[in-house]
Amino acid sequence: MSNLDQTSNSKGGLRVGVQRFGRFLSGMVMPNMGAFIAWGLITAMFIKTGWFPNETLSQLVDPMIKYLLPLLIGYTGGTMVHGTRGGVVGAIMTIGVIVGSDIPMFLGAMIAGPFGAWVIKKFDKSVEGKIRAGFEMLVNNFSAGIIGGILGIIALLGIGPAVEAISKVLSAGVQGLMNLGLLPLVNLIIEPGKVLFLNNAINHGILTPIATEQARELGKSVLYMLESNPGPGLGILLAYCFFGRGTARSSAPGAVIIHFFGGIHEIYFPYILMRPILILAAIAGGIAGTLTFVLTGAGLVSAPSPGSIIAYFLLTPKGGYIPMLAGVIVAAVVSFLIASLLLKTGKQKDEDEDLESASSRMKDMKRQGNTANAAITADVGTAAATKAKADVKKIVFSCDAGMGSSAMGASILRKKMKADGIDVAVTNTAISEIPQDADVVITQKTLTDRARTVAPNAEHISIDNFLKSPEYDALVERLK
Repeated sequence: MSNLDQTSNSKGGLRVGVQRFGRFLSGMVMPNMGAFIAWGLITAMFIKTGWFPNETLSQLVDPMIKYLLPLLIGYTGGTMVHGTRGGVVGAIMTIGVIVGSDIPMFLGAMIAGPFGAWVIKKFDKSVEGKIRAGFEMLVNNFSAGIIGGILGIIALLGIGPAVEAISKVLSAGVQGLMNLGLLPLVNLIIEPGKVLFLNNAINHGILTPIATEQARELGKSVLYMLESNPGPGLGILLAYCFFGRGTARSSAPGAVIIHFFGGIHEIYFPYILMRPILILAAIAGGIAGTLTFVLTGAGLVSAPSPGSIIAYFLLTPKGGYIPMLAGVIVAAVVSFLIASLLLKTGKQKDEDEDLESASSRMKDMKRQGNTANAAITADVGTAAATKAKADVKKIVFSCDAGMGSSAMGASILRKKMKADGIDVAVTNTAISEIPQDADVVITQKTLTDRARTVAPNAEHISIDNFLKSPEYDALVERLK
C-alpha cells in the first residue's frame, strides 16, 4: 500500500472513530431530550420571570436539573455499555457525582454512567460460568449493590469535585469568549463538523451540558443556539431554489420545509457535499447569526431538539423573540447571499449539481476501488452481496441519532413500497442500534463504514440524500 493510501486509510479510520465517539456522547443525551424540553418549558413558564410565575410549580426546576437529568444521562450511558444492569450501576455512581457537587453534573454523568457499567461488565465476565445453579440472582443483585455502592462513594469523594472544577473551567472559558466577543468564531469549527455528521455530538455532547448550567443561572443561554440555528442551512437551500440546477434545484423547496420547520438539519448536508465550497456560506452564516445573538442578548431556556424554528419559538424566554428572530434571519441572509454568488459563478456542469448524478459518480468511484474504504471494510468484515428478492424481509434506514433523516427516508421508501404492493418491513434506527436481522441497511455515504461494523451480514446501500435518491426506485424495482 502506498503512503498516500495509508494516509487516506488513516484519515478514514480517524473520521469513523470520531463519529463513533461523538455518537456515544450524544447517545446519552438524545433519548432524554423530552426531559430536557420539559425542564425548559417548566422553567420558561413558572419561574419568577416566566410567562406564568408560580412559586409552587417552580419548585420542580431545581430537582429536575440537579437530579433527574443527570441520572437519566448516567442510566442511559450505562445501558449503552452493559444493558439494564449497567444502567443501574451507572445511575448509582452518578448519584455520587451529583451529591459531591453543587452544580448540575451533566459532564460527570457522562463519565460515571458508562464507567460504572464498564466495571460491572468486567465483573460479570470474570464470574461467568462460575456461579452455582440457584445462586445467580443472589450474586447478581448483591454484586450490583456492592460494586455500585463502592463506586458511588468514590464518585462522591473524588469524581464529583474534580468534574465540578473542570465544568467551572469550561464555563469560564466560554464566558471569556463571550466577554471578548469571540464566541462567533466557534462556528469555524461547528459548521464543518455538522457537515461531517458530528452535529449531534457537538450540540448534545458538548454544548448542551455547559449551556444548561448557564441557563440555570441566567434563565437562558446562547450556547443552545450555536449549532441548532436553522438560518445557515436555510440560506443555502434557498440559494439552490433560485440558482441551483437539475434535481438539486427541484428538490430544494421540499428540503427547505423539512429543514426549517421539521428541524432535520441533515437534509442540507448533501447539498454542501456536492459543492464543498458552499461550506464557506454555512460558516459565514453561522458566524453572522451567532454575532447577532450575542449583540442582542438572545438565548433559549433549553436545548431545541430538533433544531426547528418551531422549537425556537417554544423555548424562547419572555421578551426574547426579536433577538432570536434577528439571529436566524441574519444567518439565513448571509449564507443565502454567499451561496448564491458561489452557485452563480461556479463553472461546474449541470450534472455536477444533480443529486442523482452525484450519487452515481460516488458509486463509480467505489467500483473503481476506493482503497481507503476498502481497508476499513477489510477490518470489520466484508458486507453481504446484493440479496435476492426472497431474502429481503426487513429494510433499515440508519443515521447518527436514528430520529431525523433516517425516519424521513424510511417514510419515503415505505410509501413507494406500499404503492407497488411490496410487503417488506421498512424501519429506522440509530447506527449503534441496527438490528441483526436487518437484510438491507441504507445510510448516508459518510456513515456506511460505521453501519458495516454493526451489521456486517446485511446488504449496505449508500445514498447522498435521504429526501430523493435513485436508489429508492432501484430497490423497489428489484423487489417487485
